[in-house]
Amino acid sequence: MDQDQLRPALGAPGTAVIVTGGASGIGLASAEALAAVGRNVALWDIDGDKASAQAKAIGDRFGVKALPVAIDLTDIAAYAAAIDASRATLGPLGGLVHAAGIVDTGSLEGITPQSWDAGINTHLRPLALLTQQLYADFAANPGSAVVGIASINATLGNGINPIYSAAKGGMLSLIRALADRLARDNIRINAVSPGQIRTPMMQPAVDNLPEGWFERRILLERLGDPAEIGRVVRFLLSNEASYITAAELVVDGGNISSQRQ
Repeated sequence: MDQDQLRPALGAPGTAVIVTGGASGIGLASAEALAAVGRNVALWDIDGDKASAQAKAIGDRFGVKALPVAIDLTDIAAYAAAIDASRATLGPLGGLVHAAGIVDTGSLEGITPQSWDAGINTHLRPLALLTQQLYADFAANPGSAVVGIASINATLGNGINPIYSAAKGGMLSLIRALADRLARDNIRINAVSPGQIRTPMMQPAVDNLPEGWFERRILLERLGDPAEIGRVVRFLLSNEASYITAAELVVDGGNISSQRQ
């Protein structure tokens, strides 16, 4: 085997990466992991102030360019300008992490046309349309890749948040379909499906349920840390994962659907 193939490549291809939901949780952890290996990052988030603070912290800590972009992903018309700003500030674009998300908790009874549109248009639609608008950039930059943050709920389902579960299930199907198309230009796309990760979105459930509620169903007997997802995202966006596309990586500590005995 060529010795060059064995050299670590977590920082390659070295192009800039757009991270939606980049100001907190899994999005922020992904941006930090990428910055740690020298990749410039654009933190797209609906909370512009938080994105600005986190971008400055990342730039100071890792010595990379980190651009905050205040954006509502349900506003399709805002995509082009945000992409242009990211490219102009950070250089060639070669990665997308779609981590932005919201969660419904109203079960079947709580579904409304408005909540349905909000969930689908935050999780699912942006993955398709951002990939479409970034296609030319990615095709021009070897090693480009996309990661969509799905969920174990995409497969297991969850009666509390059906819109979230449906959107994440749609992401898995969309990623497989897009992989078929993107492969023509050697662009990879994969999903990461986290289990219970201690993020701001997850914390209310942890606080409102009995102690150990989740841990008893997890083989490693603990919740995950966002950094443990960020490192997987970094791997999938790197040349280390050059032969992985259309895949779903489940990162859940060994979650099982029924309670451990």
